[in-house]
Amino acid sequence: MAAAGGLLLVWGGLLLVLWRTRPPDLTVHEALRLLPDLVRLVRRLAADRSLPRRVRWRLWALLAYLLSPVDLVPDVVPVLGYADDVVVVALALRSVVRSAGADRLRRAWPGSPAGLAVVLRLAGLPAG
Repeated sequence: MAAAGGLLLVWGGLLLVLWRTRPPDLTVHEALRLLPDLVRLVRRLAADRSLPRRVRWRLWALLAYLLSPVDLVPDVVPVLGYADDVVVVALALRSVVRSAGADRLRRAWPGSPAGLAVVLRLAGLPAG
């Protein structure tokens, strides 16, 4: 019983850290609308052989996480179930942009310009 309580406490702490590291002006609703385009973006970047191998491995791991039924917060939990995906994507995109550059992210984006502006904010870049 104590182990389950400890795991629940660690899980809650991790969720708090993930939520606090999101861009401050990004709403969950705004980010959730982008999930299909984000999956295509991650897939395109992961397949780009001009990116360093370590960056591609991070992207494949992110794609596996997004497609996996196992999440930090189960998707059946309203709002929070998908919020962990948004925060994990934001952290991964920031890491990729630091290594690969914002231009690659812009070239690989499959969605609308408005969606790209949100993704750039997710990655910690100015939308312009």
